[in-house]
Amino acid sequence: MVRTPGRIWEEADLPARRLAGLALNPSAAPDVLLRLLAEAPLAARMVLCRDRDLPGVVVDAVIGHPDRRTRGFFAVNPHVDPAQRARLVDDPDWFVRAHLAEGPCVTEPDRPRPLPDATAVRMLTTYEREHLWSLFRQLSPELVRSLATHPDAEARRYGVLRWRSMSDDERAALLADPDEGVREAARACTRDDDPAWVESALPARPCHERSRLLLQCALSRAVVDGVLTAPADEDERWVIARNPTLPPDVVVALATDPDPKVRKEIAGRTDLPAAERHALVADPHPEVRRAVARHPDLDADDRRTLAADPEPRVRLAVSVHPGFTEAERARIDYTVPAGGRFCAHGAAGTPRDPAAVRRDALSGHPLLRREAARERTLLPDLVARLAEDDDLGVRVLLAQNHPDAPAALLLRSFLEYTGPERARLTTRPNFPRAGLAGYADHADPRVRALAARDPQTSPATVERLTGDADPEVRSASARHPNLPQDRLVELLADEELAHAAAANPALGTAMTARLLETRGHDFR
Repeated sequence: MVRTPGRIWEEADLPARRLAGLALNPSAAPDVLLRLLAEAPLAARMVLCRDRDLPGVVVDAVIGHPDRRTRGFFAVNPHVDPAQRARLVDDPDWFVRAHLAEGPCVTEPDRPRPLPDATAVRMLTTYEREHLWSLFRQLSPELVRSLATHPDAEARRYGVLRWRSMSDDERAALLADPDEGVREAARACTRDDDPAWVESALPARPCHERSRLLLQCALSRAVVDGVLTAPADEDERWVIARNPTLPPDVVVALATDPDPKVRKEIAGRTDLPAAERHALVADPHPEVRRAVARHPDLDADDRRTLAADPEPRVRLAVSVHPGFTEAERARIDYTVPAGGRFCAHGAAGTPRDPAAVRRDALSGHPLLRREAARERTLLPDLVARLAEDDDLGVRVLLAQNHPDAPAALLLRSFLEYTGPERARLTTRPNFPRAGLAGYADHADPRVRALAARDPQTSPATVERLTGDADPEVRSASARHPNLPQDRLVELLADEELAHAAAANPALGTAMTARLLETRGHDFR
């Protein structure tokens, strides 16, 4: 049976967990870490190599460690400089190379810090292809843009990663490349735009590939007619309604389809003729009207009609239409829901127009200000303005996305927002530490845990919180350097908290030495 990281930790006994905590201890000297690397069980080596930054002398020892699993854990470490992980690029064991290609586990939309370009190219040109799918998220944007003209033909084959955003000249160069492998990779990209090829490759039965081809690829008239008259699945008309290559007459026909899901998709198409678009403004189904309300080409009459729609969600959808002035927008009776998912967003491939971003940031409409708050390049004056916005969504989106979100905003957002990705706020660069001790008695355990971040939290409070009803509060408090020594000793014997207690920087050299000498079995 493969011992996954989860299983390795589940099987770790109390001594091993103590040593794993010691491996995370910020006061552990390099000689302590080296000894753990040489003598500790696998669970402790896993934590040491995967879950913290390491001094150079320890990295050197990890790279030369005889155990492939130990090196594999370092290969996916998100805390060390990627150039250090890159030293494993030519590791003799495929297991380690595969882990290097897999890269660190990070939460979307964040991405791992990119590997050095030279390392990434070496992996692209020498690694087994089955190990490369995760590597692409570790490539720098500069490398991705340059692959199409790279001097190594094997690297140029991956230049097609940007096929959809390439110019005609860039595509033509790949199609005429002197290397047959590059030409074939480019030709494969053109197939999706060839209706005859799509028709020949279309599976007869419902499956993921059939849906992909119907949704994204160029469709012949025969394929379209087949879906309209004899679909393989009842939802296929809805699928092709989103396909940008639909013939104009089919777009018009689907605008009156009996299925509101189909009409909803058609309502958002930019190639929908004005007459059909106008008819959908009066569609009996509110979701169809809501979809057409977002259409960029709505004329003034249709905007006014939708602004007075009896359905609140339709009025809200049209209220952000760019055709309205701020004065017109203010006259619409809309309500923005107070709750929602206010999460991090990936960096935009194409930066927005700064003037449009500023216009949204200064708008009276909360949804437009929320759009501006997602921009990672928002200028300082707008950051300061939106940090004091009266809309929770604006404030939290700014806190989640802007690299310079101020400390006061981050803390306020964490206290007020309880939705998805709340915990991510505490990982933002400017999240405060000072002044958090005052939350030690807060009713929300996530807020109580903040007290463990404050270096001035009193020893008595820290000790009390190690007995809190919430396990996260207990664990965080067990790591606090102000924890009284007698309580720290107690927790080292505690099945639940020994791992956290051993990571406490107040552990001291005597207990550290004793843990090493006894392989985690004793600390007194």
